Amino acid sequence: MRVLAGNLLPRDGAVYLFEDAVGARDGTLLLERLLAEMDWRQEWLQVMGKRVAVPRLTAWYGDKGYRYSGIDHRPRRWCEPLPVLKDIAEACAGQVFNGVLLNFYRDGRDSVSWHSDNEAELGRHPVIASVSLGATRRFVLKHRGDGARVVLDLGHGGCLVMAGATQEHWVHSIAKSRRAVGARVNLTFRKIVATA
Repeated sequence: MRVLAGNLLPRDGAVYLFEDAVGARDGTLLLERLLAEMDWRQEWLQVMGKRVAVPRLTAWYGDKGYRYSGIDHRPRRWCEPLPVLKDIAEACAGQVFNGVLLNFYRDGRDSVSWHSDNEAELGRHPVIASVSLGATRRFVLKHRGDGARVVLDLGHGGCLVMAGATQEHWVHSIAKSRRAVGARVNLTFRKIVATA
C-alpha cells in the first residue's frame, strides 16, 4: 500500500490517504458483492419538523450497536466480504475495529452533509478508516475554527484514515454532484468503546 503523502491536515488532527489499499480488480469484485448482498436501508431524519430521507442508503455491521443523528443502528453480524475489507482498514489504521457503517451513494444526487464522527461511544480522538469502492467522489474537510479546507478526491480502492483530534477540530462532507457519477460504496470502520 502506498500512502499519498504524510499527514494531509495542516494542524489539529491527522489524516492519511492510502490510494491503493484495495487492488482495482479485487475492489470491483468486492463492490459487486456489497451492492448485491448487504442489508441496505433507507434511513429517515427529522429536520425542522419534517421527515426527510437520508440522501444515501446505509447498513451497519459489527459487534455492538451504533447511534448517530438520532438513528439507532442495531448490529448485524459480520458477513463476507466485510472481514476482508476490515483487515485492510486495520492494516492502514493500525487499529482494531468492531463495527462498520456502509454508505451507498447511488449517484451524484447522494451526499453527506457537514459532520464529524464524534459520538460519545467512539471515545475521545477516535480512529476512523474509510474504504472507498466505485466512483470517485470529492471529500472536503473544513476546520471548525477558521474554515480552512482540505479537498481530496477519494477513488476506487483507497483508504482514508482520520485520527488524533480530527473529529474535534474538523468537519467533513461529500457534496452532491451535478455531473454524472456512478455508484460508490464507502465503508467507515470504527471502534465502539461504549454502548449508546
